[in-house]
Amino acid sequence: MLKKIHRNERGITGLETAIILIAFVVVASVFAYTVLSAGIFSSQKAKEAIYSGLEEVRASVSLKGSVVAEDTDADDDIDQLVFVVALALEGEAIDFTAPTDADTDGIADDDSPNVVVISYSDQTQRIDDINWSFAPLGKDDGDSLLEPGEQYEITVDLSAMDGDIVTYTTFMIEVKPPNGSVLMIEKTTGGVIDDVMILG
Repeated sequence: MLKKIHRNERGITGLETAIILIAFVVVASVFAYTVLSAGIFSSQKAKEAIYSGLEEVRASVSLKGSVVAEDTDADDDIDQLVFVVALALEGEAIDFTAPTDADTDGIADDDSPNVVVISYSDQTQRIDDINWSFAPLGKDDGDSLLEPGEQYEITVDLSAMDGDIVTYTTFMIEVKPPNGSVLMIEKTTGGVIDDVMILG
Protein backbone atom coordinates (compact mmCIF):
# COMPACT_ATOMS: atom_id res chain seq x y z
CA MET A 1 0.00 0.00 0.00
CA LEU A 2 2.84 2.36 0.77
CA LYS A 3 4.14 1.78 -2.73
CA LYS A 4 0.87 2.97 -4.24
CA ILE A 5 0.89 6.24 -2.29
CA HIS A 6 4.38 7.30 -3.44
CA ARG A 7 4.15 6.05 -6.99
CA ASN A 8 2.50 9.15 -8.63
CA GLU A 9 4.18 11.85 -6.54
CA ARG A 10 6.87 14.00 -8.08
CA GLY A 11 9.32 16.24 -6.29
CA ILE A 12 11.85 18.90 -7.27
CA THR A 13 15.22 17.41 -7.80
CA GLY A 14 18.50 19.06 -6.93
CA LEU A 15 19.20 19.73 -10.61
CA GLU A 16 15.95 21.67 -11.10
CA THR A 17 16.66 23.71 -7.97
CA ALA A 18 20.14 24.56 -9.24
CA ILE A 19 18.75 25.70 -12.61
CA ILE A 20 16.20 28.00 -10.93
CA LEU A 21 18.88 29.40 -8.62
CA ILE A 22 21.23 30.08 -11.55
CA ALA A 23 18.41 31.84 -13.45
CA PHE A 24 17.75 34.11 -10.45
CA VAL A 25 21.47 34.92 -10.12
CA VAL A 26 21.78 35.74 -13.85
CA VAL A 27 18.71 38.01 -13.81
CA ALA A 28 19.93 39.74 -10.64
CA SER A 29 23.43 40.29 -12.07
CA VAL A 30 22.03 41.76 -15.32
CA PHE A 31 19.81 44.09 -13.28
CA ALA A 32 22.73 45.09 -11.03
CA TYR A 33 24.94 45.77 -14.07
CA THR A 34 22.22 47.98 -15.60
CA VAL A 35 21.78 49.96 -12.38
CA LEU A 36 25.54 50.41 -11.93
CA SER A 37 26.00 51.47 -15.56
CA ALA A 38 23.23 54.05 -15.26
CA GLY A 39 24.75 55.35 -12.03
CA ILE A 40 28.24 55.64 -13.51
CA PHE A 41 26.85 57.34 -16.64
CA SER A 42 24.86 59.87 -14.62
CA SER A 43 27.81 60.62 -12.33
CA GLN A 44 30.02 61.20 -15.39
CA LYS A 45 27.43 63.60 -16.83
CA ALA A 46 27.23 65.44 -13.50
CA LYS A 47 31.02 65.67 -13.40
CA GLU A 48 31.08 67.06 -16.96
CA ALA A 49 28.43 69.65 -16.04
CA ILE A 50 30.42 70.75 -12.99
CA TYR A 51 33.66 71.08 -14.96
CA SER A 52 31.86 72.94 -17.75
CA GLY A 53 30.40 75.38 -15.22
CA LEU A 54 33.78 75.91 -13.59
CA GLU A 55 35.41 76.47 -16.97
CA GLU A 56 32.79 79.07 -17.85
CA VAL A 57 33.30 80.91 -14.57
CA ARG A 58 37.08 80.73 -14.89
CA ALA A 59 36.86 82.31 -18.35
CA SER A 60 34.80 85.25 -17.10
CA VAL A 61 35.74 88.83 -16.39
CA SER A 62 34.59 90.92 -13.46
CA LEU A 63 34.30 94.64 -12.94
CA LYS A 64 36.85 96.11 -10.53
CA GLY A 65 35.78 99.44 -9.10
CA SER A 66 33.58 102.14 -10.57
CA VAL A 67 32.58 103.11 -14.08
CA VAL A 68 33.79 106.58 -15.08
CA ALA A 69 31.96 108.57 -17.76
CA GLU A 70 33.90 111.30 -19.56
CA ASP A 71 32.77 114.27 -21.61
CA THR A 72 36.02 114.83 -23.53
CA ASP A 73 34.85 117.80 -25.62
CA ALA A 74 32.72 119.70 -23.03
CA ASP A 75 29.50 119.47 -25.08
CA ASP A 76 27.36 118.10 -22.22
CA ASP A 77 27.17 114.50 -23.44
CA ILE A 78 29.21 111.41 -22.60
CA ASP A 79 31.92 110.58 -25.12
CA GLN A 80 33.60 107.60 -23.49
CA LEU A 81 33.38 105.21 -20.56
CA VAL A 82 36.33 103.92 -18.55
CA PHE A 83 36.30 100.89 -16.25
CA VAL A 84 38.68 98.22 -14.97
CA VAL A 85 38.29 94.47 -15.49
CA ALA A 86 40.09 91.39 -14.16
CA LEU A 87 39.52 87.65 -14.35
CA ALA A 88 36.67 86.49 -12.11
CA LEU A 89 38.72 83.54 -10.80
CA GLU A 90 42.29 82.41 -11.21
CA GLY A 91 41.33 80.88 -14.55
CA GLU A 92 42.39 80.85 -18.14
CA ALA A 93 43.65 83.97 -19.90
CA ILE A 94 41.33 86.00 -22.14
CA ASP A 95 42.62 87.68 -25.30
CA PHE A 96 41.92 91.42 -25.08
CA THR A 97 43.40 92.38 -28.44
CA ALA A 98 41.71 95.72 -29.13
CA PRO A 99 39.58 96.23 -32.24
CA THR A 100 40.62 98.35 -35.19
CA ASP A 101 38.52 101.28 -36.42
CA ALA A 102 40.13 102.56 -39.63
CA ASP A 103 37.21 104.81 -40.58
CA THR A 104 36.89 106.20 -37.00
CA ASP A 105 33.12 105.69 -36.94
CA GLY A 106 33.25 104.20 -33.44
CA ILE A 107 32.44 100.67 -34.63
CA ALA A 108 35.09 97.97 -35.01
CA ASP A 109 36.12 97.11 -38.57
CA ASP A 110 34.72 93.93 -40.13
CA ASP A 111 38.21 92.38 -40.25
CA SER A 112 39.11 93.55 -36.75
CA PRO A 113 41.32 91.11 -34.77
CA ASN A 114 39.40 91.44 -31.48
CA VAL A 115 37.66 88.42 -29.95
CA VAL A 116 36.20 90.31 -26.98
CA VAL A 117 33.13 92.19 -28.17
CA ILE A 118 31.71 95.20 -26.32
CA SER A 119 28.13 96.29 -27.01
CA TYR A 120 26.15 99.37 -26.01
CA SER A 121 22.38 99.60 -25.59
CA ASP A 122 19.89 102.08 -24.20
CA GLN A 123 16.16 102.71 -24.65
CA THR A 124 16.54 103.76 -28.29
CA GLN A 125 19.48 101.82 -29.73
CA ARG A 126 21.76 98.82 -29.59
CA ILE A 127 25.20 98.82 -31.17
CA ASP A 128 27.39 95.71 -31.19
CA ASP A 129 31.17 95.60 -31.50
CA ILE A 130 31.84 99.23 -30.65
CA ASN A 131 35.40 100.48 -30.60
CA TRP A 132 37.39 100.20 -27.37
CA SER A 133 40.97 100.16 -26.16
CA PHE A 134 42.78 98.87 -23.09
CA ALA A 135 45.71 99.82 -20.91
CA PRO A 136 47.25 97.45 -18.37
CA LEU A 137 47.27 98.55 -14.73
CA GLY A 138 49.92 97.30 -12.32
CA LYS A 139 51.34 93.84 -13.02
CA ASP A 140 51.60 93.17 -16.76
CA ASP A 141 53.70 90.86 -18.92
CA GLY A 142 53.41 92.97 -22.09
CA ASP A 143 50.90 90.94 -24.11
CA SER A 144 47.18 91.47 -24.68
CA LEU A 145 46.13 88.42 -22.65
CA LEU A 146 44.28 89.24 -19.44
CA GLU A 147 45.83 86.72 -17.07
CA PRO A 148 45.41 85.95 -13.36
CA GLY A 149 46.63 88.86 -11.26
CA GLU A 150 46.38 91.38 -14.12
CA GLN A 151 43.91 94.24 -14.53
CA TYR A 152 43.03 96.14 -17.70
CA GLU A 153 41.54 99.61 -17.89
CA ILE A 154 39.01 99.54 -20.74
CA THR A 155 38.11 102.77 -22.54
CA VAL A 156 34.91 102.48 -24.59
CA ASP A 157 34.45 104.94 -27.46
CA LEU A 158 30.82 106.11 -27.61
CA SER A 159 31.12 108.16 -30.81
CA ALA A 160 29.05 105.58 -32.74
CA MET A 161 25.92 106.29 -30.71
CA ASP A 162 22.89 107.56 -32.58
CA GLY A 163 22.17 110.62 -30.47
CA ASP A 164 23.85 111.93 -27.37
CA ILE A 165 24.11 110.26 -24.00
CA VAL A 166 22.83 113.07 -21.83
CA THR A 167 21.29 113.49 -18.37
CA TYR A 168 19.12 110.73 -16.92
CA THR A 169 20.03 108.19 -19.60
CA THR A 170 20.05 104.54 -18.54
CA PHE A 171 22.38 102.43 -20.65
CA MET A 172 24.03 99.02 -20.62
CA ILE A 173 27.52 97.97 -21.65
CA GLU A 174 28.10 94.26 -22.33
CA VAL A 175 31.63 92.84 -22.34
CA LYS A 176 31.50 89.49 -24.17
CA PRO A 177 34.60 87.27 -24.05
CA PRO A 178 34.84 84.43 -26.61
CA ASN A 179 33.78 81.96 -23.92
CA GLY A 180 32.57 82.43 -20.40
CA SER A 181 29.81 84.63 -19.12
CA VAL A 182 28.98 88.14 -20.28
CA LEU A 183 29.85 91.07 -18.00
CA MET A 184 26.82 93.38 -17.99
CA ILE A 185 27.24 96.93 -16.70
CA GLU A 186 24.05 98.97 -16.34
CA LYS A 187 24.35 102.63 -15.33
CA THR A 188 22.27 105.82 -15.33
CA THR A 189 23.68 109.29 -15.86
CA GLY A 190 22.92 111.98 -13.31
CA GLY A 191 21.22 115.35 -13.62
CA VAL A 192 24.39 117.14 -14.75
CA ILE A 193 27.04 116.05 -17.27
CA ASP A 194 30.52 116.93 -15.99
CA ASP A 195 33.85 116.39 -17.71
CA VAL A 196 34.47 113.34 -15.48
CA MET A 197 31.72 111.53 -13.58
CA ILE A 198 31.86 108.42 -11.41
CA LEU A 199 28.74 106.39 -12.16
CA GLY A 200 29.35 103.93 -9.33
